[in-house]
This record gives sequence, C-alpha cells and structure tokens, in this order.
Amino acid sequence: MTQKIAFLVATEGIEQVELTEPWKAVGTAGFEPVLLSTEDGQVQTFDHLTAAGKQQVDQQVGTATVDDFAALVLPGGVANPDALRTDSDAVPFVKEFVASGKPVAAICHAPWTLIEADVVRGKTVTSWPSLQTDLRNAGATWVDQEVTIDGNLITSRNPDDLPAFNKALLTALS
Repeated sequence: MTQKIAFLVATEGIEQVELTEPWKAVGTAGFEPVLLSTEDGQVQTFDHLTAAGKQQVDQQVGTATVDDFAALVLPGGVANPDALRTDSDAVPFVKEFVASGKPVAAICHAPWTLIEADVVRGKTVTSWPSLQTDLRNAGATWVDQEVTIDGNLITSRNPDDLPAFNKALLTALS
C-alpha cells in the first residue's frame, strides 16, 4: 500500500507552486499526495495575488486522522495559512501531527498555522521574512535559510526554496 502524504490547505489563497511542486515531488517518489481542506469541493490557488487554478479536495481535515498519513505538507500563500489558523479542525490536526513525530513541512507563510498549533516553541525555523516576529513571539528561533530542519519540522522561506524544501521532505520520508 502506498504511503499517503497530507497536504492541508484552506479553500483559497494557496500559493499554487507551493502546493503543486511538493505534490509532484512526493508523487514522483512513489507516495500518494492527498489534498485535505477545511471544506469539500475545490480550492483556489494563486500565483501571488492572481488566481491561478483550482484543485479538487480529496478529504475534509475534520474527517482525517494522523495515522492515515506519513507526512504533512503546509503550503503557503498569505490568505491560506491565515484562514487555517482559525479553523477548529485544522489547528488540532497540525498539533497532533507534529506531536506524532512524523515529518511536517511548512513553507512561506504556512508557519502561521504552526504558531497557532503552539508547536514552534524552542524550535529553529524559517519562513517568509514578515513572520519572523510572530515566530519569535511564539518561542521559536527564526533564521534566514532556504530550508531549516528541527526535529520533524521542515521549514522554508518562499517558492525559490522549493528545490531544497522538496529534497528535505523526501529525505525525511526515506
């Protein structure tokens, strides 16, 4: 049976390349990517602030269990993690996933959801630069690096870091 990788997003505001590039990477490596969202239907992806495409949701996060997945990927975009961090199903799912010890990979603005799940305290992470104060206030050490790995947390700054982000994710899965 192929191991599943959860990709958790809100319904819109997802930076398209931060969803599609890791999605392709895990699929090519023989894993099954699964799109979890706060609602059924389709999600709207963006290229920065321009609507770019839609992707079909596979499962609502409220019906998902951590045991069903080998890793969790949190794509960025500004609106996406901002919406996720207010979702009563998404936040506990992320918290439980981090506690499981399985890989959790978050890029760009996605660490906002990690902050809300209270899982960055004492961790070294990176993100889009505007989140550094939020991360420090949540107890993390913020660094400006293309990829940072601390325990099971993998973080990157932006789409330019996707090659290093994907490599770190696949390494954690091997």
